[in-house]
Amino acid sequence: MMSRFYLALILLVCATNSFAQKSKFNDGWLFKADTANSLNEKALQAKPWRPVALPHDWSIEQPFDGNSPSGNRGAALRGGLGMYQKEFILNNADKNKRIFIVFDGVYMNSTVWINGHKLGTRPFGYISFEYELTPHLKFNGQKNTLLVRAENKQPNSRWYSGSGIYRNVWLDRRGNTFVKNWGTYISTPQVSRHSALVNIETKIVDANNQQTELQTTIYDKNGKAIKTLVQALAVNSGEQSVLQQVTLANPDLWSVETPNLYTAVSRVLVNGKEQHRYTTSFGVRHFYFDQQKGFFLNDKPVKIIGACMHHDLGALGAAINVRAMERQLQILKGMGLNGIRTSHNPPAPELLDLCDKMGFIVMNETFDVWSRDKENTPYNYSLYFKEWHEKDLTDHILRDRNHPSVFMWSVGNEIPEQQGGKDTVGRNITRALVNIVKRLDNRPVTAGMNYTQNDNNLYLSGALDILGINYHHKQWEDLGKNLFPGNKPYILAENTSALATRGHYDMPSDSIRRWAGIKDITKTGNPDYTMSAYENASAPWASTNEEALKLFLKYPYLSGMYLWTGFDYLGEPTPYPFPARSSYFGIVDIAGFPKDSYYLYKSVFTKENVLHVLPHWNWTPGQVIDVHVYFNNADEVELFVNNQSVGKKSKQADDLFVRFNGLKFEPGELKAVSRKNGNVVMQTVKRTAGKAYRLVAAVDRNTINADHEDLPFVKISVVDKDGNLVPDANNTLRYRVQGTGKIRALDNGYQADLEPYSNTSYRKAYNGLGLAIIQASGQKGKISLQVSSEGLQPSTVTIDVK
Repeated sequence: MMSRFYLALILLVCATNSFAQKSKFNDGWLFKADTANSLNEKALQAKPWRPVALPHDWSIEQPFDGNSPSGNRGAALRGGLGMYQKEFILNNADKNKRIFIVFDGVYMNSTVWINGHKLGTRPFGYISFEYELTPHLKFNGQKNTLLVRAENKQPNSRWYSGSGIYRNVWLDRRGNTFVKNWGTYISTPQVSRHSALVNIETKIVDANNQQTELQTTIYDKNGKAIKTLVQALAVNSGEQSVLQQVTLANPDLWSVETPNLYTAVSRVLVNGKEQHRYTTSFGVRHFYFDQQKGFFLNDKPVKIIGACMHHDLGALGAAINVRAMERQLQILKGMGLNGIRTSHNPPAPELLDLCDKMGFIVMNETFDVWSRDKENTPYNYSLYFKEWHEKDLTDHILRDRNHPSVFMWSVGNEIPEQQGGKDTVGRNITRALVNIVKRLDNRPVTAGMNYTQNDNNLYLSGALDILGINYHHKQWEDLGKNLFPGNKPYILAENTSALATRGHYDMPSDSIRRWAGIKDITKTGNPDYTMSAYENASAPWASTNEEALKLFLKYPYLSGMYLWTGFDYLGEPTPYPFPARSSYFGIVDIAGFPKDSYYLYKSVFTKENVLHVLPHWNWTPGQVIDVHVYFNNADEVELFVNNQSVGKKSKQADDLFVRFNGLKFEPGELKAVSRKNGNVVMQTVKRTAGKAYRLVAAVDRNTINADHEDLPFVKISVVDKDGNLVPDANNTLRYRVQGTGKIRALDNGYQADLEPYSNTSYRKAYNGLGLAIIQASGQKGKISLQVSSEGLQPSTVTIDVK
């Protein structure tokens, strides 16, 4: 696909391009919506227009509503019916061009018109699509009017979907002869450390019937041109496919540690004049899955340590933002993860650009449902599957198949058609979907299967290259023996579903909490809708992180795992009912603050020294407290309370951490010291915090770009007079911005906070922390953010806008 990640190389290439081409089409839109679930057209038309900038999610602007038809699965936020309008004028120089509008995603049931002409409808809210505008456009200073209508009738999803044009829109000017959108396919059928054969297939639309030439230049990771391929095309009005080949000597291989990228720039020339330029990023790597030994990348064994991720960005809703996605990936990379599963739909294209650049192994998923309804979401994609699945799946593969981060395709997740014994519907659909993928790409195909009986129809189809297992950790040892026997490799497409609220601890820590359902949790759960951050809470079908990790590390045939989930996400607040409105599954909370389990993974999967102690050290004197210590690169840990040793402990057998349970709390200092061969590796201290005294604001980046897209994230800590975090502080934080920016959103990570995200003035801290997301106004200068709270010393951060 065309890379949208603005590397210096791409900027250099585009700067030399005399032919105006693809540009963002996000500004100058008007919008109105009716959030009633009746999809009342008259009610919509009566609403006033208001200006918005894309990407835009109208649902995140709504108050949390327990009566919303989305239910708490959809974060209790309304959908409804929305309309977008944009007027624009084209230069007369565009008259001889082919002009297209490209939508990266509209949720959902979108219909598009240009100047009163209906261009089409796409029901699937996660798919990218394009329409040609050329026949219906006006020039000579006349206005063109683009209309986009979106229907989001709920419930249609098992998580928060968002509503509207929530991904980027592009206006694409092409010559009469051009490379089709998603028209390049770059594959590397032969790869070694010494050489790589690169095949470049390019689909050209030729409307000139004149002498046409395709010039493709390969650039290396440093932006240096290393090869130009020239191919004359047959004089032929219509569509034709061109194959170009090049052998790269000593290629820079793509891996999770060194994600090297090449770039192919395709130039279409007619009678020597450039008509179109198309840019494709790609990577050179080879890999395979072995049933017994797992996954190998560039001939080296690699354990895929991944996370499932839904598409929302917390307080930003579903409206995509590259910096927000990059921040999420940076946080996940920091805990040792190297994989992402796009749950359960095609992602934003920019997410894959980031995964290419940062070194993630992506399971790229298309469908959550096929032909049958799922979990009482009657307006879901099953209504459209029969008519649209081939088109949607085809477009998904064509769009994403050049990404080196994509290692496998998933055609379904926990599909009801798994079950049925002699029912062949699931087998036939599986074979049909896999055949569609294989016509377009040769990467392996999998699916997430949560039905672990040998009459599973997806397994019996024989079509899947990799068997994706969801949960059922007690059966992992039996894979390949009595469970799903055969010669197919196994991957844990989804596992764990541990539950936690950041900074909350229920004791005793060795008492596992698994509630059967809402009725059960209502009787015995916590009244403040919290879950314990010890390794002692999970969904009833699932496991704790500790339980899953021990088994995953034990069996080499488990090629990888994608834990549920990397971040908390809007919707699906298992196991609580409303007013809980976001999930508890994340290793990181919805604001981007790590929970304790983050450091468990970091201690196992990174080489960086880790010594993390939980819980906090603010309790009632004499209260019995369990203390857990996550550490690595050391033989033992010694724990001290007020400088008195309470013992030394080492990991035994398959232990992942050590426990000092049953300590009596004394106010003061809790200190852990890790040692290797008697030498101190690390030490960490937790102190009993006093009363909240002041605020400390810290920004993740002090310099940002002046566009409307770059976002700095400001963490606010409530501390005592000695600088210790107050672990239960919930002070109301008030925010004020001066300068060339504004507050985009506020958050605190609490799953049951019902303050609307549209409120950008104040929000309570949760367990001592708060978050402010800042957005530049488009002008250079400085942004000053002041955070205050009654009775506390305020804090200010300053951000340079370049």
